[in-house]
Amino acid sequence: MSSIVLEFIFRWAHVLFGITWIGLLYYFNFVQTEYFKEAEADAKADAVKKLAPRALWWFRWGAMFTFLTGLVLLHQVGATVNIMGMPAIWMGALAGTLMFLNVWLIIWPKQQIVIGLKEGDGPSAAAKAGLASRTNTLLSGPMLFGMLASKHLPIDASAAGLGACVALILALEANALFGKTGPMTSVKGVIHCSVGLTAVIWALLAFI
Repeated sequence: MSSIVLEFIFRWAHVLFGITWIGLLYYFNFVQTEYFKEAEADAKADAVKKLAPRALWWFRWGAMFTFLTGLVLLHQVGATVNIMGMPAIWMGALAGTLMFLNVWLIIWPKQQIVIGLKEGDGPSAAAKAGLASRTNTLLSGPMLFGMLASKHLPIDASAAGLGACVALILALEANALFGKTGPMTSVKGVIHCSVGLTAVIWALLAFI
């Protein structure tokens, strides 16, 4: 099997798993969370017991295989071209890696408490999971920008520009660990923040 065919297979799988992961991320943030605010107690309890565990299974394993196929693609691209000349992909890879870690180290452990699979402080766990989930929604725009720009929008970024992007993304991740949702509390707010963050990162890469 040629390297081109192999790369295509992994790229196809990466996109397929990514659709599963990010689609469910948007479902949780834009649909389920808003529904739970309005649902009757019995309906919400039934959804938490029967719906949420199924959705979380697909969500976390979609994240896992998106991450693993992404690592393979990053290695393949690095073996065939000068990946250092593709700064957008490094920014996107950083955002995607942090999102993956948020899923497995914060969202899933805390959601196990929320849905009753583990003992713990339910409201506190829900707040922590919610902030990490909102942060992943925030980072999803820049992550997708990095994936697409690396192939379709050549950017001659400087080390300073890439460094500024990395610092910004790490600061937002620190907020996911220790901060608050702020303007991301509402669906409209997190969408606007994600689009705005993508524009800022594009500007940092293109003009610094």
